[in-house]
Amino acid sequence: MGEKKWRTAITTHVDHEVYIRGYRLLDLVGNLTFSQAIYLLLKGELPSEAESKMMEAIFVSVIDHGIAPPSVIAARSVASGGNSLNVGVAAGVLAFGSAHGGALEDAMRFLQEGVKSERAVEEIVSEYLSQKRPIPGYGHRYYKDFDPRTRRLLDLAKKYGFYGKHCEFAERVEEEIFKQKGKRIVLNVDGAIAAVTSDMGFDWRLGKGFFIIGRVPGLVAHVYEELVNERPFSKRLSEDEIEYTGVERRELPEEFRKV
Repeated sequence: MGEKKWRTAITTHVDHEVYIRGYRLLDLVGNLTFSQAIYLLLKGELPSEAESKMMEAIFVSVIDHGIAPPSVIAARSVASGGNSLNVGVAAGVLAFGSAHGGALEDAMRFLQEGVKSERAVEEIVSEYLSQKRPIPGYGHRYYKDFDPRTRRLLDLAKKYGFYGKHCEFAERVEEEIFKQKGKRIVLNVDGAIAAVTSDMGFDWRLGKGFFIIGRVPGLVAHVYEELVNERPFSKRLSEDEIEYTGVERRELPEEFRKV
């Protein structure tokens, strides 16, 4: 028999029963929390109590950030067009990009590569600042002294034993930015999650996955609210909310007129 088209180490069926990472799904139901099951899926092994609590905190920290983010605007607008819940949620997920949701992956990569390189923090920060490149995981439009979500997650990381070399590196970068710029650019919640998940041993390519997993419940709630509380086609702009920046009205030249 030739090589199979699809290969997976995640799930299989034995006598019509589902097995997740070698464990019978039925045995997981009622025994594992959702975050524990997610950890098992992503890591391949059951989490310790500390790993379970840290995962819970991470997912709760990103579960919803209001109606203004692009993902929620997209989700509710698409639902407003007369689409079903799954279509609206999918539209919200598709809105995740480098400026919304992608920062977590970028920050994980920055921290993991920075720690692995063993380069001086001063040198790394200086390189970014001299090239006017934003450092992933730093900066917030409202929080100027510190991000309270970051403080909470790092405190929990210390409590549960996940404050390691990546968390230390992340905080040293924050201080070095302040030292070199003379202005505080805070370690934001994406940077904090990136540091903690890196110290938990997760690969940076899972970064956006953490954001997706944590944010989908919020998108479901927003789309459901849109479907049951709002009129269809209600998410559109009125003329007084739009600024036209094109050319003034003009006539079509005679040589183009056919009717």
